Amino acid sequence: MKKILNIVLICSVLTISSGACFAKQKSSETANIAKKPEEIHIVKPEKKKKVNKKEEHKKNLENAKTQKESSKEAEGMYETKFPVINSKIEYSDMNGEVSLVDCIRLAITHHPAIMSAISNSEIYKSRIGQAWANYFPTLSAGVSYSRNDTLMTMSNSYSRMMAQKYNMYYVPTLSANMLLFDFGKTKASADMAKRSYEASRYDAETSIELVIYNVKVAYYNLVFAEIQKIVYEDTVKDFELQLKQAKAQYQIGRKAKIDVTTAEYNLGNAKVNLIKAKNTLELAAAELANAVGIPELEGVVLKDKLNTKAYDVNFKDLLATAQASRPALLASKKLMDSAEMNVRAAKRAFTPDLSAFGSYNQGGRQIDSDYGYQVGVQLNYSALNILYLKKQIDEANATYKKYVADYEQQKQNVYLEVKSAYISLMNSHDSLDVSKLALQQAKERQYQAFRRYQVGLGDAIEFKDAENSYLNAQLDYYSNVLNYNINAAEVERVIGAPIKESNVNL
Repeated sequence: MKKILNIVLICSVLTISSGACFAKQKSSETANIAKKPEEIHIVKPEKKKKVNKKEEHKKNLENAKTQKESSKEAEGMYETKFPVINSKIEYSDMNGEVSLVDCIRLAITHHPAIMSAISNSEIYKSRIGQAWANYFPTLSAGVSYSRNDTLMTMSNSYSRMMAQKYNMYYVPTLSANMLLFDFGKTKASADMAKRSYEASRYDAETSIELVIYNVKVAYYNLVFAEIQKIVYEDTVKDFELQLKQAKAQYQIGRKAKIDVTTAEYNLGNAKVNLIKAKNTLELAAAELANAVGIPELEGVVLKDKLNTKAYDVNFKDLLATAQASRPALLASKKLMDSAEMNVRAAKRAFTPDLSAFGSYNQGGRQIDSDYGYQVGVQLNYSALNILYLKKQIDEANATYKKYVADYEQQKQNVYLEVKSAYISLMNSHDSLDVSKLALQQAKERQYQAFRRYQVGLGDAIEFKDAENSYLNAQLDYYSNVLNYNINAAEVERVIGAPIKESNVNL
């Protein structure tokens, strides 16, 4: 008995110890699992699907067709007020050289913002048809089969006299309803949809003009960046020449060592500025590609330079043109008209609907046993709630007042933007004469300082000041020419029409 108890105790101890080891191992595994950070996703990633090449090819063809149609539409909208685009360039046929007109053409045919705006206007266009669809008949068709087992409460003798205690029915049905007249409610809805569509067309035109403005700004900035790089390259050459002269004159004892050190320092600064100018040029090329909507457009050669012809403009004509052509103002006017029609539509909701209906049934115990039809005309109110309709009219009136205020605000914004753009254009025009004169004076001073240093009469500080003045004068002049071109593009954007160049050179 004692031996049996000892064996039982030993087995119990072994069982407990093995259980403890297993629990410890299990807890360590749990701890290791807990230590692993869970991967967090904002949205759970979808499982990768196999690509159907035929469907992808079909989608690409449809997208290309849509883009071609939108491009043609965008060109037509642009050419209604701006000069006809005489460029036939395609990105696949480019030879590395583009003009400003080429970039405008490429932007109209490739920029996603234009494609989106035109597609958005198509959405509103479809709503016109949806509104008129109320006058289109609605059709319904169906077929039913039923078997009715009759509950018999008569005596057995009487029930045996019945030929059949259940009935089977086949009932195909065809029916149609058509609105004849609703006292102008559908017409008001269609007119509202039409005004909203016209407003969306003006919004699309605004998008086109904004894209073209961005292309012009990016193109002009790239031209200026190229000019800036050339100016810094010339400055580097001038300081290299000064360094050679400083070393030569130091060797013959006519200049001190500090002139050589100063020349080396000036040359180093000029090279740093040249590196920055090259980086600016590269960034400007990327910005032009982005403005056009073709990221691969970087590295092209520009055919056009900054315009140096004065624009013949005056504020009164610009304001009158803006009030007649500015797409944002015209879109606001269309939205105001749509809101006014919404008031009339809300008031007509009190009127009934005159509609026609008809149906045809055929069936019975056999599918061709019998037939029936129904036709008629009805005049009815559907779910008439006078208080609800009254509040809808109040909402429509408040909405109309809001759009009237928005239209007035848009007119004030147009006036301010035209005034601001005109003042900026005139300021840049007036600044050009001053900067041009300053450039001529700085160039003469730089030449004199260079000659004085060459013959040993001038020093390095005088040459550096003259060179920096000439550098700044060049950048200031070209910057003013750049601003004049950009301000002219801004004037065209805010008035929604082109401005004329004169024959006067800046």
